[in-house]
Amino acid sequence: MLKKKVLEELRSIVGEANLATDRQDILCYSYDATQMEFPPDAVLHPADAMEVSAILRIANREMIPVFPRGAGSGFTGGSLPKGGGIVLVTTRMNRILRVDTENLIAEVEPGVVTEQFQQAVEKLGLFYPPDPASLKFSTLGGNVAENAGGPRAVKYGCTRDFVMGLEVVLPTGEIIRTGGETYKGVVGYDMTRLLCGSEGTLGVITRIIFKLLPLPEAKKTMLAIFDSIDGAAKAVSAIIKGKIIPTTLEFMDHATLLCVDRRFNLGLPPDGRAVLLIEVDGDPELVEKQALKIGEIIAPLGVVQFRVAKDSAESEQLWKVRRLVSPSLRDVNPDKYNEDIVVPRSRVPEVIRRIEKIQERYGIPIVNFGHAGDGNIHVNIMIDKLVPGMEEKAEKAIAEVFRAALDLGGTMSGEHGVGLSKAPYIELELNPAQIAAMKSLKHALDPNNVLNPGKMFSW
Repeated sequence: MLKKKVLEELRSIVGEANLATDRQDILCYSYDATQMEFPPDAVLHPADAMEVSAILRIANREMIPVFPRGAGSGFTGGSLPKGGGIVLVTTRMNRILRVDTENLIAEVEPGVVTEQFQQAVEKLGLFYPPDPASLKFSTLGGNVAENAGGPRAVKYGCTRDFVMGLEVVLPTGEIIRTGGETYKGVVGYDMTRLLCGSEGTLGVITRIIFKLLPLPEAKKTMLAIFDSIDGAAKAVSAIIKGKIIPTTLEFMDHATLLCVDRRFNLGLPPDGRAVLLIEVDGDPELVEKQALKIGEIIAPLGVVQFRVAKDSAESEQLWKVRRLVSPSLRDVNPDKYNEDIVVPRSRVPEVIRRIEKIQERYGIPIVNFGHAGDGNIHVNIMIDKLVPGMEEKAEKAIAEVFRAALDLGGTMSGEHGVGLSKAPYIELELNPAQIAAMKSLKHALDPNNVLNPGKMFSW
């Protein structure tokens, strides 16, 4: 519980309408896309950096934890107020401040929804590529804090590759700007890159300067079904070796195909063991040539079916296979752990085979899909929490999945971050010296550990 005097101070900063303490008003800020739930003591909706600064100064004085939050769509509990405190919601800061069509940059506030920003710049003939699955509701501030990726990362990279500058309120209340509007700049440390992916532990983002690209003139979508995982993985490498970098290279394994076809009866071939959803973009003539070349490249690799969309309507139909995955998974079991490992793309078949052995060992269904172009596989461990012992089995299976990715030269998180759910496993990937260096940075910027405490590392 926060002191009455402190609540009065906070109310004077954000206004009566933007402070909530009643249970019914704060309940929806106690959870995210994970199945964890931690109620806060108060929820604040600041309007700008000055209000965020004032809140953090009080938090340091009173030693109150503050948890930055955008739309709360994260998969690792990164915005959850474990232990109570203040949830600081950035969705009031939701303006696209300017789009500079000459220098191809935009300045936005953190509460802008990702898809709305994409649509706004596309109307001007510009392009913001990062496209996390949550783009219809996730906010740009959250995307930066988690360094969100998405299917287009294989060609265009992740969120941090488009962040040029930030306005940030440090944990102790100081307001700083990092980076800027120029493509070059090497004065001082690269604080912008440090803050991208820092999961709200090093500062609260209040403005973002993004790099934009010209909007591609055309795109072409293809669906390839293979008789083996190895064929699909070889196809990914062969396409890129053939000097084509697709916009997307989405992968679905046999278990995923069964889920989708069983529920939606899409008529997928019974001998299909893996799917690649491939998309290229750019000059209209070039994408036509690339589609033909991709068909030729992958033909010897066990292709069961290869379909090329003739228009946008057919493209949507092909994407339907991928978009129906998530609603299909609940038919396997009601609860899931969604992990997002990454391995070098040539080792995708090997990691899938290791995951299949983990599945057999623990008797838990595991469904795999994701971004094959950059080796980012979403491993969905499906359980029923009402069955005694299944959660314990799932936790052991998760640890083994992470070890498998690390053994193959990968990482245990490509897009979702560490947050709360992966914090117990962080020592599998980082050695004591790495962790100590990161903790030193955190302590230097947040000496009282008030900003998003408990995330990434234990203290």
